[in-house]
Amino acid sequence: MTNDAFNDLLSANQKFAETFDLAGFDGVAHAGIAIVTCMDSRIAPLHMFGLVPGDAKIFRNPGGRVTPQALEALVLGVHLLRVERILVVPHTRCAMASSSLEELRAKVGESAGQDASWQNFGVVTDQVGTLRDDVRMVRSHPLIPERIAVGGFLYDVDTGLVEQLA
Repeated sequence: MTNDAFNDLLSANQKFAETFDLAGFDGVAHAGIAIVTCMDSRIAPLHMFGLVPGDAKIFRNPGGRVTPQALEALVLGVHLLRVERILVVPHTRCAMASSSLEELRAKVGESAGQDASWQNFGVVTDQVGTLRDDVRMVRSHPLIPERIAVGGFLYDVDTGLVEQLA
C-alpha cells in the first residue's frame, strides 16, 4: 500500500540508497556517546558535537527531557551498546519551555478542532533547574554506574553553541 503524500520522501530515499555507505554497522555507540535532546528540527545532534553516524545513540522527545523512556534507552545504551558518556541537551527558544500547559492545550485543541484539556505536555518552567534535575536523575539511577560521565548542556539554536550547565 502506498500513499502519494510520501512520494517526495521515497524518491529522496532512493537517491540516498544509491550512495549508502552505512551498511554493516553493529549498532553500538562507537564514540561511546548517548544524547538525550529535543525533537526540534533545528537540532543536528551528531553534527553539533562533531560526530558521525555510528558514534552515538540519540533519544529525542519534546523538551529533551529525561523521561522513563529516555532512562530505559540510556540503561540499554550503557549496558549493551558501549555508552560511556551521556549528554542531556535541551535548547533555547523551546516551545516546551516558553509555553504554559494551558497555552499548549489551547493551541493543540484549536488545531485539532476538539478539546485537548486532558492531554499532558511536559512543560518546563525552569529550564536550567529542570536540566539539573534530569542530570541528577540519570546519575542516581541504580542501573547507571558511577563510571558513566553525565552532563547537562543547553544548545543555543541561534549560535550553534552548547554551554555545559550541569
